Amino acid sequence: MAIRRELGEWFVSGTMAAFEGDPPYGWVQRIDPTTLEVIDDTGELPCGEHVWCGALAAHANGSLYNVNGSYLHRIDAACNVVAERRLPVDQAHNGLLIMSDGTIVTKDLRLEGHGPSTLTRLDPATFELIHQPISLPEPSMGRIASDLTDRGEAIYIPGTTRVFRLWVESDGLRLDTEWQPAYRRDGSQGLAWDSCLSDGTAWIMDNGDIAGVRTIFDHHPNGRLSEPNRGRLSWQNPAPWDGPQRLLKVSIATGEVQEAAPLDHPGGGIIAPPIHVRSNKTVVYWDSINGGIAGLDDETLELRWSLDIRPTMQPVVYADSGELVINDFTEARSDDLVVIDTNDGRLLDRVEIGSPLANGMFLSPGDDRDVYYCSTLTLARVAW
Repeated sequence: MAIRRELGEWFVSGTMAAFEGDPPYGWVQRIDPTTLEVIDDTGELPCGEHVWCGALAAHANGSLYNVNGSYLHRIDAACNVVAERRLPVDQAHNGLLIMSDGTIVTKDLRLEGHGPSTLTRLDPATFELIHQPISLPEPSMGRIASDLTDRGEAIYIPGTTRVFRLWVESDGLRLDTEWQPAYRRDGSQGLAWDSCLSDGTAWIMDNGDIAGVRTIFDHHPNGRLSEPNRGRLSWQNPAPWDGPQRLLKVSIATGEVQEAAPLDHPGGGIIAPPIHVRSNKTVVYWDSINGGIAGLDDETLELRWSLDIRPTMQPVVYADSGELVINDFTEARSDDLVVIDTNDGRLLDRVEIGSPLANGMFLSPGDDRDVYYCSTLTLARVAW
């Protein structure tokens, strides 16, 4: 993923995808925002030999925080490592939040049958634990999202069957036992990835523990495969379930869950969360395995429009115009970026990135109607 620390100051983080052979490692680089040339580099960062995309965040104290595998690093603006901490849980971590009090919260990733996930909260200066890691009632695959309201600060986490809320308190994270809406009840659907919090709703998509994800987390360290089986890692493999890709609307006030599946193809699957466009009250979801993207009315969940493209990434929305930028992995095996008018579903523009692989990584909005694209083999900047 690519993030901005200060205006014009851009950083990229990643993991070497060493599924076999030499141990993997993480890295953070400062790049020129226009040419993408590397200005500074942390060098190889330990990750506990876990192969998974972590997360990078910029703190108000000026530092960058990078979680990768089972390690957390504090990094300065010149990519020098200021502090390093091996996390208490030897598992790949994929959630990283900076809370309103400045503390760091991270979550380990687990699939069904692999034990409960944990949240670890650390002091940003000393890397000491604020309190003991908190075990969730279920394993959790998706990243964590936070919301600061008049009631307090909360973290939302999709488990294997329910969505959980933890209230952030000075001396702990308190599980909300009265708000645990169920989104999955049988094996006809897969697990949820991240939630998109918007206008009192947690928007999620299920069907995320596709065959490639299961292959990675069936091994420990995660992603260190016991035999060469890269063919099992593709997100294009058939889904391990027969249900369609669903969009789920979870009320933060009541816990009521509504669902829709207008892209009604069996064996749907994704590797990203949906997105809500507040300016035109549209929620957008897609099916990466079968293809297709759709815009739905955010109140009725009725279909407004659909397009025959194959997205996989975590998109960007321009709030004022309602323009959505996402990828389309074409039949020619070219990963393109497309711009969609979410008001009516019109395809406004397309550009070939030049990458022969698509993945579920983040797109990042740049400083001036541009987007940074990060995927398995390619880093690119697109402007229009």
